Amino acid sequence: MATDKELSDFLENVERRAFKQAVYAVRKDESALDIVQDAMIKLAEKYGDKPSAELPMLFQRILQNTILDYFRREKVRNTWVSLFSSIGHDKASDEDYDVLETYESEDGSQAAESSSSQLEREQILEIIDLEVQKLPGRQREAFLMRYWEDMDVAETAAAMGCSEGSVKTHCSRATHTLAQALRVKGISL
Repeated sequence: MATDKELSDFLENVERRAFKQAVYAVRKDESALDIVQDAMIKLAEKYGDKPSAELPMLFQRILQNTILDYFRREKVRNTWVSLFSSIGHDKASDEDYDVLETYESEDGSQAAESSSSQLEREQILEIIDLEVQKLPGRQREAFLMRYWEDMDVAETAAAMGCSEGSVKTHCSRATHTLAQALRVKGISL
């Protein structure tokens, strides 16, 4: 287990390199600083009790995930900004204008979906979640890392402490088990 001093020393030593890595990725000093601080906090809160030898690998994974989270948030923000900026309107002519009143849902989008379709989708997701929980531990772990957290085979193998072949086997078995369980319940995806 890493002591507070070891954790503090590690964070102090890695801070500058992590900042440069984040700046290179996001191209904004302020955002990079936030990313590094978030990664350091996550490491200290969730993995501060790990051996000091594991800290570099854990921190690198946390930093990469935090950078990916930044890009995901930016994508969502940019989508909304472009959506609302594309709605034409002259503010001088109408002070009671509400952008939400003029917004029309695109066909096939979740907003255009009927209530019954939304309910059906939620029920299917609930069933899938229950079936995932029934999987054996290693299969569930590999499946969630690969398909929910979008980790590649090598990353998943390192996180699980097994070979890449084992990860592939666990994922294959998990997907076959899930597909069979869903077919039995009349769900085809």
